[in-house]
Amino acid sequence: MKEPRRSKVLDKMRAGETVNCFKLNLSCSRAVEIVAIAGFDCAWICAEHVPTDYSEMEKQVLAAKAYGMDILVRVPRGSYSDTLRPLELDASGIMVPHLMNADDARKIIWQTRFHPIGRRPADGGNADGMFCKYPFTEYIKFANQNRFVIVQIEDPEPLEDLDEICAMDGIDMIFFGPGDFSQGIGFPGQMDHPKVTEARKRVVETARKHGKFAGTVCGLSTYNEYKDMGYQFLNVGADVIGLSNYCSDIIAKISDSKVTKAGGTYAEK
Repeated sequence: MKEPRRSKVLDKMRAGETVNCFKLNLSCSRAVEIVAIAGFDCAWICAEHVPTDYSEMEKQVLAAKAYGMDILVRVPRGSYSDTLRPLELDASGIMVPHLMNADDARKIIWQTRFHPIGRRPADGGNADGMFCKYPFTEYIKFANQNRFVIVQIEDPEPLEDLDEICAMDGIDMIFFGPGDFSQGIGFPGQMDHPKVTEARKRVVETARKHGKFAGTVCGLSTYNEYKDMGYQFLNVGADVIGLSNYCSDIIAKISDSKVTKAGGTYAEK
């Protein structure tokens, strides 16, 4: 019997490899295709800050599946249904923002993992369960093993419970978010503040100590540093940054009169 697709992210990390991810704010399946064609392992789409509806999200998931790439959905903090729907659309994993303490982590596990780990409500009649064509007991076992749950450390409060959180069965990855963390400690935007640097190291060290993966955001200048630090999941780049920079660059070159008839337009180069 044909099985649901495995997670490329989990397979690579379990093999000791690094996963490269790209963040998408634009709710476009064609953007997902571009990311996949470029060679990324995973595209991160956001339902916490971005008004992407589920019909758009479904097309993005289908586009990723067509190219063998994973889709990660950062979910909003709401009802348990908000955590389930991306998984039932057959996203490869979810990321829950602003984890605050150990009790919060236990609730997330209870909502997102099937028996015997948690009590995730089961359906099986969606894409992740092959529309009831995959045996129910095999479905819940496969989902527990091949769909990932990430929690974000974006505030100073959960650091007190970090060891306990990282030891919990049902969480695959601890993801450090430096932006909100810098705000939480009173130094917004200072990504190289000593307290941010200290937390970044503490997250990866604690995650690895308990056999969990660690993820974070980076740029090209910090990619190797964070990889050597032990982070196996690195988000490098975002669509809005790339498009904004490209548009600004064109306008700057036009304004500087660097586009000539002889040289052609910037878009043609």
